[in-house]
Amino acid sequence: MNQTRLSVCIGASLLALSASSAHSADIAVGVAQALSGGAAQYGAAIRNGVQLAADEINAAGGINGDKIRLVVEDEQGKKEEAINVYKKLIFQDKVLMVLGPTLSNSAAAVNPIAQGSKMVNFGTSHTADGITAVGEYIFRNAMMEADVLPETIRVAVRKASIKKVAVLYGHDDVFTKSGYDNFKKALEDQKIPVVTTETFAKGDVDFKAQLTKIKSLNPDAIVLSALIAEGAPILVQARQLGINVPFIGGNGMNSTKVFELAKGASENLFIGSPWSSSNATPVNTKFIKAYTERFKVAPDQFAAQSYDAMYIAAQAFKEVKFTGNIATDRSALAAKLPSVKWEGATGPFEFRRFKDKGYDAQQTPIVSVTKGRAFVIEK
Repeated sequence: MNQTRLSVCIGASLLALSASSAHSADIAVGVAQALSGGAAQYGAAIRNGVQLAADEINAAGGINGDKIRLVVEDEQGKKEEAINVYKKLIFQDKVLMVLGPTLSNSAAAVNPIAQGSKMVNFGTSHTADGITAVGEYIFRNAMMEADVLPETIRVAVRKASIKKVAVLYGHDDVFTKSGYDNFKKALEDQKIPVVTTETFAKGDVDFKAQLTKIKSLNPDAIVLSALIAEGAPILVQARQLGINVPFIGGNGMNSTKVFELAKGASENLFIGSPWSSSNATPVNTKFIKAYTERFKVAPDQFAAQSYDAMYIAAQAFKEVKFTGNIATDRSALAAKLPSVKWEGATGPFEFRRFKDKGYDAQQTPIVSVTKGRAFVIEK
């Protein structure tokens, strides 16, 4: 081989090595969300929030010079598809961690896979009780309904002079059933009588029978544990039947999509969340402006929580001495993440351990009520 050809070969090898090294320096983060199907309004907002945060972090120099690379997958809001997506992200894409999935049903299915693989799974939207009980690799910054719903009821009862309520909930979903359980306990603790408890199933479109019965019992409010796909039509049909009392909703109803899907019937809906668009802190104001300019739509709670989640994870990334061994790096991240404290769009945040297992959010809920096309904070 002549000298010129040798030099070319060496140069090509060095370029290939350089490209390989640059690629290996990426920090691969899985984003498994419902980007299609009935939960897509949540999943799309979550993906956008993560993307915005990752781009900001990378533009500011990344993680000790390395860049975050998102590997985005559509788990369709279905637990079977979520299982397939997680197996791909964990074993094929070999991501460091996953942000997801969107719904509690799917989280209950995939968290054991993440725990068994010793990979951090970080939930930003699922709020059912016990989701993190699987083990020390399971995290979330979404507040549990058990923490939010009692305060939502307390504020709504005081503001709307509520003496008795009807309850309506989805009986075949982990999230909506958990919401019902927590609503039931909170109502009992606060000694609010329940005139009737009605149920529906995922995919139902006609709620007039349940609502007609509720109307006949004349409650002062309707407590609703639903995802927005069913929750918005419930609001519409209730108003069509002349039911004009307040609704008290859970996390599934806390989306700006309610104004579009409920077609003007969303007035007087109380919800609780660690985030509000009306919370004018500097970091929240900056987030809302950046998100709206980037995606041409206002953010919601799910976008804010995923935006914060990416920043929370990034603080832990900075403390990990990456080795290139994915198993070692995943374990190191799981060890660093619990100690992160962060003040983001959703306010001050830290983790709290769930019975020596996984990690839940330690935050203070904000209760808002819909007025016009806005969520307005209630004190």
